[in-house]
Parts: sequence; C-alpha cells; structure tokens
Amino acid sequence: MKILLTIHHPLSSHAGAPGATWQLGQAYEKLGHQVQYYSFDQLPLKLPELVESIIFPEFVAQHISKLVNQGNVDVVDASTGDAWVWAKLLHKAEPHHPCLVTRSHGLEHVAHEERLEEARRGGARLSWKYPLYHGGFRLWEVATSMQHADAVLLLNQHDRDYAIHHFGIQPENAHIVHNGIPDTFLNLPFAPLQEDDTIRIAQIGSYIPRKGIHYGNPALNAILKTYDQVQVSFLGTGCPIEQVLRDFDPQVRDRVRVAPRFNHETLPNLLSNHHIKLFPTLSEGFSLALVEAMSCGLAPITTATPGPLEVACDRHNAIVVPPRDTQALLQALESLINNDFYLEKLRRNAYATAQTYSWERIARDNLAIYEAVLCQSQGSKSKLNLSENRISI
Repeated sequence: MKILLTIHHPLSSHAGAPGATWQLGQAYEKLGHQVQYYSFDQLPLKLPELVESIIFPEFVAQHISKLVNQGNVDVVDASTGDAWVWAKLLHKAEPHHPCLVTRSHGLEHVAHEERLEEARRGGARLSWKYPLYHGGFRLWEVATSMQHADAVLLLNQHDRDYAIHHFGIQPENAHIVHNGIPDTFLNLPFAPLQEDDTIRIAQIGSYIPRKGIHYGNPALNAILKTYDQVQVSFLGTGCPIEQVLRDFDPQVRDRVRVAPRFNHETLPNLLSNHHIKLFPTLSEGFSLALVEAMSCGLAPITTATPGPLEVACDRHNAIVVPPRDTQALLQALESLINNDFYLEKLRRNAYATAQTYSWERIARDNLAIYEAVLCQSQGSKSKLNLSENRISI
C-alpha cells in the first residue's frame, strides 16, 4: 500500500504529533508498505509558523494531486485541517482518487473550549489574535477536513462523540485509534522500590497552562516542604530552567530538576529511579508521555480528561482526580508517598498496561481501517491479504 502521511509541523521523532506521525510511518514500512511524509519541511520557504499553518493546506492539495496523477498514492492520512482544500475541491473529482483519512492528534475544538475556560478562570491569557485563526478559521478547517474524509481517526471516545454530534460525522466513519510507544520502551527492566529510596516524581511535557501547571505546582510545593525524601523532575518543559524554579519555594528548589529539552530515545534513562508520573493536564487527545512513563514503571496521577481516561484506570494502574483540583492532586501524591504497597501495585499495573501499546499493533489497527475503506470504495473486487497486511486488487 502507498501511504501519504501529512502533519502541520516540522517532522520530528522527538515531539508530540510529529513524533507520532514519524513512528507510525516507520511501523508501516516495517510491515511492508510504502510511506511518504509531507510536513512544513517540504514548504518552499521558511516562514513564520502562523503563515505556514495558513498556507499549508494549499501545498498539501498540490502535492496530493501530483501523487494521484503519478498513480503513487493509495491512502492519504492527513492531520486535521491539512487536506481540507483537496478534500473539498478535488477529492471526488479525481477519477481514481485515493482513500482520504483525517487524523486528529487531539481535537482542536475540545482544546479550544478548555483554553477559553482556563482564560475565564484567570489561569491563561489569550492574545487578541487568537480568535482570528486558532480560535476561529482553524476550527472551521478542522471540521471541514473531517466532513469530507472517507474515515476520521480520533484518539479518544470524547473526541469521537464530539465529531459525530457537532460535525455530523457518520458513526461508522469515526474510529478511535491510539498512539503507541517505540519498541525500545517495551519490556524494560522493572526496578522495585527499595527501602529508604528517594521518591522521585516526574512531570513530562511543555510547561504551559494547558498541562495544568497552575494546579500541579502548588501540590508539588506542599509535598516538597513536607517530605524531605521527595524529588521532582520536569522534563521537556520547552522553557528556561529559571522560569520553572521561580514557581517553587526557595527552600525546596534544590530538589527540583529541570530539563528543557531531551532526545526522545533517552527518556527511559531520564526516568530511571523515578516512581510517580504527575500529569495534571486540562486537555489531552492521547498522551504519549503518559503511556511512555508507564512503560518505564511510573505510577500515574492524572486528571479525568478524555485522553488519559483511555489508558488510566483509577486505583488499578493510576490515580485519577478531577481537573483543576490541587487538593486532590496533593492527597493522591501523599497516598503513594506514604504507602509503598499501593505505589508498587500501581507501578506494576501501569507497566503491564503499557506493554500493549506497541507501534506495530497500533499500525495494524490503522491499516485495517484503511483496508476497509479501500475495499468499500473499490467494490467487491478488492480482497484483503491478511498474511501480508496489504491490499490486493
């Protein structure tokens, strides 16, 4: 199968949606399929990110049309908003058009609503420019790209329900597919908690309001003041170290470690000797950082938001608390710090859960959707060769 993956960012193996796109493509290639990528890296000029976002769908449309004319694409798997121009104007006009899949890396409309709520509460400030694109036209692009797709892939049940009820997506065309973790993160050695171990808490991801820092940091401050044997690591903050440390009491800053950036493949080493993954996020499609930390043997404390709820089961492999609830985060942290048996139970169950999220399995789930759509569009002559995981016509 010839697959085009598009992503409205520079392609990278180290970051969020671009990293998931790259990993998925690698898994497809291992299964014998041909994969091409189209990202900001292919744009002819380096422009401000907002400008690149606005013009990207037109360049995607040109690239898809070129591949179609060459007979060099069976499936276009485009991130939300990327292919709306081609989908709306050209998709059905092509005599032998490829299957068009729109993929959400976390539904923008849901994140938009959470962003507005956080601004209303005073936890975030929105620029006057926000409604012009990200809070306006961008949301229309996302909805349009979904409405003209053959299949829509979403990361969690809440996003799927939203797309069905707000965009009119047919339920049979809306599918939940998760992200995976690299093979190098699977079956890592599990290090049991030792008596008198320092308890280390990790928070992974951008240091921004959407990640819940205004609610998690007060809880962490209180924990560090109360428990001398606790340390905290912030990994991948994307901001200066001083910005994070300013939010902590001077007397505990020596037990706060900050790594603004890291290479993705080094994450297991960075998390070695850590025990708890704090994740007070306000909005998440499906957190790679969460399931990757679980694969490294960390017990998650996370919020009851749609993405984490796809993975986290309260009191089994995680502690799940309400969003924006500092006191609940504090109580959850204390329940693990003061109960080694409970901490070890959650760590082991989280570790076991993470082993099921290999990219190969995720890729096969995605391919099954492609194949079903292709079979439907090409009629009864299409036959599925399951042994090779390819379409035979």
